[in-house]
Amino acid sequence: MTALPTATRGTVDDTGSDADSPTRTPDRTTSPPPPRGGMFSALAIPNYRYYFAGQVVSNTGTWMQRIAQDWLVLSLTGSPFAVGITTAMQFLPMLLFGLYGGVIADRFGKRRLLILTQATMGLLAAVLAILTLTGAVQVWHVYLLALLLGTVTVVDNPSRQSFVAEMVGRDRLRNAVSLNSANFQSARLIGPAVAGAVIAAVGSGWAFAINACSFAAVIGGLLMMRTSQLHPVPRLPREKGQLREGLRYVRAHPRLIWPIVLVAFIGTFGYNFPTVLSGYAYHVFHVDAGKYGLLNTALAVGSLAGALLASRRGRVRMNALVGVAVGFGVLEAVTAFAPEYWLFTAMLTVVGLIGLTFNTSANSMVQLETDPAMRGRVMSLYMMVFTGGTPIGGPIVGWVTEQFGPRVGFFGCGAVSAIAAIVVGVVLSRGTRRRAAIAAP
Repeated sequence: MTALPTATRGTVDDTGSDADSPTRTPDRTTSPPPPRGGMFSALAIPNYRYYFAGQVVSNTGTWMQRIAQDWLVLSLTGSPFAVGITTAMQFLPMLLFGLYGGVIADRFGKRRLLILTQATMGLLAAVLAILTLTGAVQVWHVYLLALLLGTVTVVDNPSRQSFVAEMVGRDRLRNAVSLNSANFQSARLIGPAVAGAVIAAVGSGWAFAINACSFAAVIGGLLMMRTSQLHPVPRLPREKGQLREGLRYVRAHPRLIWPIVLVAFIGTFGYNFPTVLSGYAYHVFHVDAGKYGLLNTALAVGSLAGALLASRRGRVRMNALVGVAVGFGVLEAVTAFAPEYWLFTAMLTVVGLIGLTFNTSANSMVQLETDPAMRGRVMSLYMMVFTGGTPIGGPIVGWVTEQFGPRVGFFGCGAVSAIAAIVVGVVLSRGTRRRAAIAAP
């Protein structure tokens, strides 16, 4: 599976109905009922439990590969800029073709799409494992495989994001989004630590091999689902103009536009942790792969706490989302100048908590405000700006980190995020005052 903090993966059911055939009319109300069942209410749904269990395994493998891949590139080149290029190659397809992935997700059964995309990702991980274990790997191999992985992600991400609502329904959607983030961050606790140990003991190749095997868990979870218990959305017929229709829909809904704008800036700059943290490990604190993995684990501890706290919250307000985004940027900028390794590690925990709170809140706000028939296209735009900005931000942050040092690079990530959030807050405040003045007698 791929990243993304936040952030995955038919058969015929026992009544004989087709696994992905749409049979129900979705609830299009705009105001969700209050969440039921507390912090883990979505796990009461069997299909979601299968999905969740598969993700525990696969997400752990994903984080192992991510750490091993960054360390491999750094070992081959000694350059944080090269790490940034690897990240950029992985997310470039999302920037170029991400919106088309949303159209595909709305046209086809999402579960079948996920089985196909997850199997392909597993194959790519296996190829990288073989190249590394045989000693044949070169940096261009990593770039190419990262590009291919990103191409598959174009379809996988919007399918995965929008499939959550089909598993749990509208009333448990926010809880499920938060639990997905908690799942991913739990794996982020385990994966980097295991990856560090594996790299130190037997090399990066075995981390890639473990990730390749982990995809079997999520595919198995998808195959075990009872499709009669899903909440399918009618598939989008093949017509012209569907991509433009999705963009017009977002433009007409301010509660979709502004979270997506915030996500664009923070995803492009604020979440460039692989590039920055590898620079801190290699050039600032001069630590080994194990302590590099610990930096990512610390970030994950905070992110997990943020996800669990978010799972208990109700509806998110726009001004609260802006406030969290400002806090995230300011905290990153301050953390950049932590003087020693353990203080920096501790501060990363808080960065992770605030960052995940923002990510989960923005994701659930966008999904809950979107008509189910448009959800694939809207979420493709969301993921395009969240991960598709990385080909822009990754090389920029990598270059700044290489030229001026990791501290300046990390400070810049936080400063850009905070300034963007402040600007959005000012625009929203002016719009509110203008509407109030018009409405006043």
